Amino acid sequence: MDFQNRAGSKPGGGGVASSEETNADRRERLRRLAMETIDLSKDPYFMRNHLGSYECKLCLTLHNNEGSYLAHTQGKKHQTNLARRAAKDAKDAPPPPTAAKYKPAPRKMVKIGRPGYKVTKVKDPSTKQLGLLFQVEYPEISENIQPRHRFMSAYEQKVEAPNKDFQFLLFAAEPYETIAFKIRSREIDKEEGRFFTHWDRDKKQFTLQFFYKRKGEVGVAMPPPVGPPADVVAVGPPKGTAVSNPFNPAFV
Repeated sequence: MDFQNRAGSKPGGGGVASSEETNADRRERLRRLAMETIDLSKDPYFMRNHLGSYECKLCLTLHNNEGSYLAHTQGKKHQTNLARRAAKDAKDAPPPPTAAKYKPAPRKMVKIGRPGYKVTKVKDPSTKQLGLLFQVEYPEISENIQPRHRFMSAYEQKVEAPNKDFQFLLFAAEPYETIAFKIRSREIDKEEGRFFTHWDRDKKQFTLQFFYKRKGEVGVAMPPPVGPPADVVAVGPPKGTAVSNPFNPAFV
């Protein structure tokens, strides 16, 4: 019989490890590795009782040493209970507070009526351009408020039936009502020196002057002839429309 290659034949050699011994050795190696990387003091379910053994408060199990507890935490039972607890906490948790949307309160201002105004037809002697000069008086204007103006299409208002041949020029300043002037729907010349606005704080007078572009210039709309271009009709404020607020950002 050959005893040379037989297990344990050499001095100091051991026999073949059984499966139980292999599993025990593997668990011991995993326990040592876990002890080096895991801090049990931060585990909320780890508890040492008065008898010196260890308990898992989540699964209600007893363990003789820390390695046994660490092996338990990697098992199916502990992982299943962790998933159930996470689902329960997520269900019972109150919904996160949502940021309340800020809604500015509407400004309440008592209107004191319409301001006085004066409209003058003007003509540039060099270019022969026709225009209008508006002078609006605001003697009781609120402090630190500057009048604003805006050109509005006839299709934006709801006071009368829209007419593509006309547009509106609005003036607004608190606490006065917004006033609107119905003017010809021709392109305004807003080049330097052709469009002018000025607010006189001493006289409380707002001045606006503009000229229409001459027919035939590039970019000028060519509406059908509808009479003298300088005709002006003063109308009331277009109530019920978005521009009825004198401090709408659309004003300039």
